[in-house]
Amino acid sequence: MTAPSALPPLKAVGLVARRELNTRLRARSFYVGTLVILLVLGGYLLLQATLIGNASKSTVGLTGQATGIAQQLTAAAAQTGQEVQTRTVPDLEQGKAEVRNGDLDVLVSGNAAALQVFVKSDLDSQLQAVLNGIARQQVLDAKLVEADLDPAQVMREVDSAKVTLNPLEPPDPERGQRLAIGLITVFLLFFGIQTYGAFVAQGVIEEKASRVVEILLSTVRPWQLMLGKVLGLGLVGLVQIVILAAVGLAMAGGTGVLTLSGVATGTAAWGVVWYVVGFFLYATVYAAAGSLVSRQEDAASVITPVTMVLTLGFVVGFNVLLQSPDGALGRVLSLVPLFSPILMPGRMAAGSAPGWEVGLSLVLTVALGALLTWLGSRVYRNAVLHTGSRLKLMTALRG
Repeated sequence: MTAPSALPPLKAVGLVARRELNTRLRARSFYVGTLVILLVLGGYLLLQATLIGNASKSTVGLTGQATGIAQQLTAAAAQTGQEVQTRTVPDLEQGKAEVRNGDLDVLVSGNAAALQVFVKSDLDSQLQAVLNGIARQQVLDAKLVEADLDPAQVMREVDSAKVTLNPLEPPDPERGQRLAIGLITVFLLFFGIQTYGAFVAQGVIEEKASRVVEILLSTVRPWQLMLGKVLGLGLVGLVQIVILAAVGLAMAGGTGVLTLSGVATGTAAWGVVWYVVGFFLYATVYAAAGSLVSRQEDAASVITPVTMVLTLGFVVGFNVLLQSPDGALGRVLSLVPLFSPILMPGRMAAGSAPGWEVGLSLVLTVALGALLTWLGSRVYRNAVLHTGSRLKLMTALRG
């Protein structure tokens, strides 16, 4: 094979990256895949908006003596954060029919001290507690009157007895949304790095199987070809993630699921940074792994170990964020470079990552990425022209 022509390194890398970028962005699969993800995301957000809107609303029918508790029920439910709409039902059987067909969530009858509650299948636990409280209050009032005591005075004294709350840190009312943003970020980063990292490996194997790589290496050097492929596919993944993030934020804000637009925008910006760092960390390893085999049938044997490490970071990161994003385990694992691109952005979104930890994890991840890029380039250079059976990793490293 003739020696590569003396193309400037940056130009050679740019040509390869442009080739990958144009090929993937013009592929129908890119647009179809992006559209499918957006449709799924839109459906999920609409479902969440509907669930959020209906979660605290109940329509309660009152019949017989129970009509007298309408005001008390509405007020007591409001204290627990629920919205209860009451409606008088003239007949018990009619009320049961409305419960069965969904016009009523709950039907209440009987006197206040012995309420009868009818539901289609089950009763919301908070609403059940409110109704139990009303029944108990009626019984208590009756007993206090029997004891010649003023129920109102007794309840004022009872209500005045309460614990004194002393929080060591101010509560964060935004914690729930921050956590949700963090979990979505973890998923998008895992999806982008894993999907387009695997594309890098598959592209390397395809070029080896078709012998196209031999033609390409007559013009560019192996490290230029590998780096250009990583850059091109990385940019394709970045374009898709930016589209998903931008449209997702717009839909989340429009449906009312998300109100922390500033936090979400900042998380998206940091997500881009971590995607670039994480993709380079893993993509060069994917490229080196792909160069060890010459057939697509053997791809799984070299890609799976890399994917397993990335998947472990995703699973661990997801569970750590759900359980304790600011715990010792999460802090330690987010500083491990192989996990940092997945776990650290999630902790940042949750507001549990101090600046020094973010900086340290970035430095460690970039350092490991540089080392793996050098090792990956060496493996790729020594293995990319090898055909036949799978080449052992140590053989490729030694050259």
